[in-house]
Amino acid sequence: MAEVPAVTEDPGAADDPVVGTPYGPVRGRYENGLAVFRGIPYAAPPFGPRRFRPPVPPEPWTGVRDAGAFGPTPPKPPYSEAFAKLLADPVVPGDDCLNLNVWTPEPGPGARLPVMVWIHGGALTRGSSAIPVYDGRSFARDGVVFVSFNYRLGVEGFGLFPDAPANPGLRDQLAALEWVRDSITEFGGDPDRVTVFGESAGAISIGALLASPRAQGLFRRAVLQSGAPEVTERDKVRRLVRRMAARLRIPATARAFAVADRGALAAAQAEAGRRASPVVGGPAFGIVVDGDLVPRDPLEALIEGDVAKDVELLVGWTSEEYRLWLAPTGLVERLDRLGPVALTAARARCRCGPEVPRGYRLARPGASTADLVGQLVTDFLLRVPLHRLADTHRARSHVYEFAWPSNVPGLGACHALELGFVFDTTGVPEAAMLAGPGAPQTLADEMHSAWVRFAVTGDPGWPVWDDTHPVRVFGSGGPEIVRGLRDREMALWEAGSPAPTGTARNPASPAPGAVPRTVVSRLRRPGATRRI
Repeated sequence: MAEVPAVTEDPGAADDPVVGTPYGPVRGRYENGLAVFRGIPYAAPPFGPRRFRPPVPPEPWTGVRDAGAFGPTPPKPPYSEAFAKLLADPVVPGDDCLNLNVWTPEPGPGARLPVMVWIHGGALTRGSSAIPVYDGRSFARDGVVFVSFNYRLGVEGFGLFPDAPANPGLRDQLAALEWVRDSITEFGGDPDRVTVFGESAGAISIGALLASPRAQGLFRRAVLQSGAPEVTERDKVRRLVRRMAARLRIPATARAFAVADRGALAAAQAEAGRRASPVVGGPAFGIVVDGDLVPRDPLEALIEGDVAKDVELLVGWTSEEYRLWLAPTGLVERLDRLGPVALTAARARCRCGPEVPRGYRLARPGASTADLVGQLVTDFLLRVPLHRLADTHRARSHVYEFAWPSNVPGLGACHALELGFVFDTTGVPEAAMLAGPGAPQTLADEMHSAWVRFAVTGDPGWPVWDDTHPVRVFGSGGPEIVRGLRDREMALWEAGSPAPTGTARNPASPAPGAVPRTVVSRLRRPGATRRI
């Protein structure tokens, strides 16, 4: 049972907002005229007999539960030193980590305001709703009820065991959205006007929820930032779990992992997964097909099936996603030294024929090997599937590209850089870690306003996706709409698409999506990039 906090006795408590939830009332704070509630449990602590199990409702509490501070964050390893300089990831200790936060301009059932629910990224292994860049005040300031939440990460949320259900972290996300459906009216929100938005692993999660029969009707609109619907091969996850089990000297079962020390588990996870990255692949935690919450590959379901047909979509990417994966640890220089060998490895990673990298080289005659490899991987992971998704859901999709280059040398318009602009939090120190000093407020105004307009009306302010492929580019100049921005590259992938899954191959050749070991060993030197 979750610990029941005492009723707040602060002198100013009478002025604080109090809102009822299905499990008991919560007391928030007024901050700059907005009501803010932090650390509200939407599920019971996922430990003890509930570890590695689907979430269950929290125990009701008596009195008024204080919701003035962020709740505990899920167990996770820290970022490596190179990435910790760029990406904030605070830790709040405690067991009650399945909690959420609400910013609202008008608490109470009469407001019926649009709702935006944020699902954070971090490769499903890191991150939380407590990151300062994710502050929801700008959305509430602009008339939206904003919700963010934590979910289980890494092996706790996405480990695969023979004696436990798959995808408990994704099941946490579903439980949080069900809490929004059942509770948000009391906070001033309209449960029929919910927009989910997320970046990286958060966007991948939204792709799975879009295609899940169990999530249908929980949201009306969805924003996928730098992440496409995908599933991870089950054996890839199992291999990572087995590596952890070997390091811990325990069986690779949920029963054995459930009694393991959390600190030792986090350390084993960090060590077992340290060589995985978007560039070279490798064992990693991810959403898997489970026959229940995720009955089939989400991208296939969204393209071929009859799901999410009425959900409006906003999808996009940054123009140089890969620079966050390559620049911080010197992988740019190592790729450039490898030259053609690196491009051959990229072909294996991206499951494409030789005409694809050849076409990229012709289109970018002055590009470095690292830039070519980075763009290939970016397109394989993000742009190709998101183009396919927009094409399938045309007339209900809008597409953007974020192209403003960071003021941090070498990062360019990298992965996750757009977050401070979407949240209009470029002024917080944690946003400057990635953007550097002097991020343009006008660009934050443009991007944040577009996200709000989309949540309110379904129209972010530029043409809907059609045969001309209009893309709204958020860059250093003024508003720009480019038609067919990436069509030349996308055509290369259509011509050089990978063989279907299950196609026979030479047993001596690398598995689909894997980089040859001889190349991997030359890339993975001390400080090699880790999955973000």
